[in-house]
Amino acid sequence: MITLEHINLVVSDIEKSLAFYRAAFPHWHVRGGDKGEWSGKPRNWLHFGDDYQYIAFADNGVGDNRDLTGHQVGLAHFAYVTSDLKGTIARITQAGFPIHKDGTPDKYRENIYFLDADGYEVEFVQYHTDVPELRNRY
Repeated sequence: MITLEHINLVVSDIEKSLAFYRAAFPHWHVRGGDKGEWSGKPRNWLHFGDDYQYIAFADNGVGDNRDLTGHQVGLAHFAYVTSDLKGTIARITQAGFPIHKDGTPDKYRENIYFLDADGYEVEFVQYHTDVPELRNRY
């Protein structure tokens, strides 16, 4: 079995990023971090997560994230499963991040999309069945 351990995001400001991800994952914590250099540019970095998975952040990113309505190569979005979509939405919107777009209506799942502080699109999904054929219909 293979599982995703972490993703690594280059961001403009780690604290602004943490405002979003702390609201999304209230049980996660900063696991560690340091200063370093990436291709000749100084960067701060940290790992935010639990004992099994995390998001790595590196700061001093420049420029805009890709146009999510365009067709450029790059990350479109990443998604997390939650058992409480309404609670997740409430925490993230209370932290100042509005819903970016609604998910597709389906009786076996609910989903919603947000943009984090740097324009990464993050989807949250709550399934209403454990039957794989129904969860993964499309």
